[in-house]
Amino acid sequence: MYTLLKKDNKTRARRGVIRTSNGEIQAPFFMPVGTNGSVKTLTAEDLNEVGAQIMLSNTYHLFLRPGMDIIKNAGGLHKFISWDKPMLTDSGGYQVFSLAKLRKMTDEGVKFQSHIDGSFQFFSPENVVEVEQILGSDMIMPLDVCAPYPCGRHEAEQSVERTTLWAKRSKEYFDANQADDKRQFLFGIIQGSIYKDLRERSAIEIMDIGFDGYAIGGVSVGEPVKDMFDTLDWVLPLLPEDKPRYFMGIGLPDQIVKAVGMGIDMFDTCIPTRFGRHASAFTRKGKVILKNKEYASDLGPIDEVCECMVCKKYSKSYLRHLAVQKEISGLKLITYHNLYFYINMMKDIRNAIEEDRYEDFQNKFLEEYGSELRNR
Repeated sequence: MYTLLKKDNKTRARRGVIRTSNGEIQAPFFMPVGTNGSVKTLTAEDLNEVGAQIMLSNTYHLFLRPGMDIIKNAGGLHKFISWDKPMLTDSGGYQVFSLAKLRKMTDEGVKFQSHIDGSFQFFSPENVVEVEQILGSDMIMPLDVCAPYPCGRHEAEQSVERTTLWAKRSKEYFDANQADDKRQFLFGIIQGSIYKDLRERSAIEIMDIGFDGYAIGGVSVGEPVKDMFDTLDWVLPLLPEDKPRYFMGIGLPDQIVKAVGMGIDMFDTCIPTRFGRHASAFTRKGKVILKNKEYASDLGPIDEVCECMVCKKYSKSYLRHLAVQKEISGLKLITYHNLYFYINMMKDIRNAIEEDRYEDFQNKFLEEYGSELRNR
């Protein structure tokens, strides 16, 4: 699945490639979030134009609507949404705990009430893997327990124990039900909140089960940025070098650059699309909040050095006008630019690793971006 191609000389940054049934993914990489099988405001053609290598969708949302029968009859999620590149599906466990009502969790799984129609549903480690096998995604995440923040030690310990229990059952079901015609890859998820010993324990227990890749979960849930990166300091030295490492739900551009330097390969977040829908655009010098009055007459592009079609064609003044008027085209154009920025940032990251200059790249990026992380 994963081949390590190059390690940077001065940092822990890694250059690799993941090979799937639907194509190769050059790592480190960013996954646009298409929760319901679509990246908000964009088409599959748009994703190809901005250079997306892979897309992420969510099992919880797709399970509830349109439902597995419709997707199965379409021949799987790739065909249903007309996406022919690799795809990762999250288990939906986080959504069960954050969106669903009247949930009840036991060692067997979690019973919850749909936030859409109020119907009662049940997720177990086994049926979540079964759903993801029907979806046909290339990389699948098992059901886990994401501890909230703040979180007491006892609750964090319970989340680790249940995550390990569910990981074992997920792996057993996955191994017994692999499709003959398509190889999927199952990741293990490491929990433990902000407790060093629990993070280390979770990493060891999940690695002992053995997965195709390893994800650091339970981050970006409200904890301080320092605690988030402490988690990487604790966990990454324990992980095998021949498996991909996924920092779930991260993050802002400066956070991604920092995490790559620590050895992370995979990222996802709804930030570039959500910010785009609120008229905030990303550049190497930080965010541009296009609704600000200062851009009302600014005929320059969002970013002078950006090569995306939005920056080539449209001014900040026009994009601000569209955003103020709540025109859908404006939300789409800013989202398009933001994803182009993220994906091309990852290209620059890969080039810097290949050329053994990642430390310089990181320092320059964080200085230009105005990052709170640059002095850490």
